[in-house]
Amino acid sequence: MQRIEHDGYLVAIIYRDEDWVEGLNFVTPNEMFVQVGSWWYKKGRKLASHIHNDFERSAMRTQEMTYVKRGSMRVLLFDEQKNYIGDFILKEGDLAVYAYGGHGYEILEDDTKIIEAKNGPFVDVETDKTKFEDHC
Repeated sequence: MQRIEHDGYLVAIIYRDEDWVEGLNFVTPNEMFVQVGSWWYKKGRKLASHIHNDFERSAMRTQEMTYVKRGSMRVLLFDEQKNYIGDFILKEGDLAVYAYGGHGYEILEDDTKIIEAKNGPFVDVETDKTKFEDHC
């Protein structure tokens, strides 16, 4: 697992297919708005049935996660001032969690399939995002 930090901010966490460990493994720290974890159990393992209780939470920012089911993509990373700080490739089985700063994506293969998850609720694009030209 790789953590990318810039100017004291966590920008991204990269969790590669080879980073999996048996059991329950949370990729993100508890204080992040989005929580991402991996499960790796043997056949027959039972996990307790449960209901998530209503509990008001406050999040000032949308954070998201992308998982590559098939194909690959290039992820561009930017700081809070929209300056390019680096990029990396995600391949099949890899995921990344994005915290602060900005990000952009370039699909590298035909038929690439990505799953995205982020905290909600969704309001609208104008409220949630500031789009910009990345020139990369």
